[in-house]
Amino acid sequence: MGGIDTSRIDAMVAQLRAASAKMEGGIQNPVSPATDAPAKLDFADALKASLDQVNGMDAEASKIGQKFTMGDDKVSLSDVMISMQKASIAFQTTVQVRNKLVSAYHDIMNMQI
Repeated sequence: MGGIDTSRIDAMVAQLRAASAKMEGGIQNPVSPATDAPAKLDFADALKASLDQVNGMDAEASKIGQKFTMGDDKVSLSDVMISMQKASIAFQTTVQVRNKLVSAYHDIMNMQI
């Protein structure tokens, strides 16, 4: 068969579950190890980390695409397409979050005091 191997699908599902568990664990009860008090979540740091992650996904997709274009036998077309779609979805999500933030900013600025 020419489809994607089931072991790859299982690995991708496991990877998504691990990322989900990591996000849930980090947000539910962040604790500073030195003081055992809840750590302060900084919005700017979270936003920067998210943008860095999206940028990294785009760079990785470009690198995999370039390897495929150069004829690397270790990179399949499905790997290239999957990585490009992941990067595209991450970018689209980032744009939508930005749009919501701008909308919220405008709503707040238009409020009367």
